[in-house]
Amino acid sequence: MTSTFAPTPASNAVAAAHAIREGVLSEVRKAVVGQDEPLELMLVGLIAGGHVLLEGVPGVAKTLMAKALARGVSADFKRIQFTPDLMPADILGTSIFDLKSQAFVLVRGPIFTDLLLADEINRAPAKTQSALLEAMQERGVSLEGRNMALSPLFTVFATQNPVESEGTYPLPEAQLDRFLLKIDVGYPAPEEEDAILASVHRGFDSGDLARAGVGPAVTKEGLLAARAALNEVTVEQPVLSYVRKLVAATRTSSRIRLGAGPRAGVHLLLASKALAALRGRGFVTPDDVRFLAGPVLRHRLLLSPDAELDGATPSDVLREVVQSVEVPR
Repeated sequence: MTSTFAPTPASNAVAAAHAIREGVLSEVRKAVVGQDEPLELMLVGLIAGGHVLLEGVPGVAKTLMAKALARGVSADFKRIQFTPDLMPADILGTSIFDLKSQAFVLVRGPIFTDLLLADEINRAPAKTQSALLEAMQERGVSLEGRNMALSPLFTVFATQNPVESEGTYPLPEAQLDRFLLKIDVGYPAPEEEDAILASVHRGFDSGDLARAGVGPAVTKEGLLAARAALNEVTVEQPVLSYVRKLVAATRTSSRIRLGAGPRAGVHLLLASKALAALRGRGFVTPDDVRFLAGPVLRHRLLLSPDAELDGATPSDVLREVVQSVEVPR
């Protein structure tokens, strides 16, 4: 259902956020063919200041999208390959004894960056996954008795394979709840796959994005300014109530054992404001909220035994919930 809210003129800050979207996506598409919706959602997460979980089978460009996006926004980028033997110190860092200075020196781990790719995050045990919890929530870490701040742009892009379960550890609900969005990355369309093959035939190398021409479209300061632009995006009371009702409806459905909490409503609101700004609007519509309901809510739901026996997925049940809530006009 299309909303009929009267348009509000976009501010200069919102117009700048829209320009960032166009510029960054233009750069990223020099390396990534297709995947337009996942790319836009990744940018929504970055502008909203939230973390993103990318789920898809191997080979659908999850890592490439994160690397290209980091180049497009001038961000420092580091990657951690999660494995069963990965330790928290491998993420956060540790102190080593320096023979020259005869003192312990703190060596910072890869978490001290702007964009962190946690590749195959569900391959590490819970102890290691929990090392990310404080960083994701507080944007800081406690290391060797010291509280250390992370980059103001710090964002985690985590990937996981939805099919292979051998040697994996399910993400704890507390950690899943800290992801603003869970994005399903599917196969490209036939014409997009043809374009990928043609690009590789011409010499494209996903490991050399500079050669592909992917460059910065915005500075870090511009990206932080785009985040600040969210304060200028208006949300009318009916839309605020709609956000609350959608989240609350997940707690009353007989097909859901555990519904979304208040943090989910906050994340849905922030993501909707980010989407509106990136699309050049100074106001949020119910359509923005409906578009983002799946990526924001589905990974926070636990289905009832009956729904699981019926073969339903969180996406299926959430679709029923969204349709049951009246859209404000």
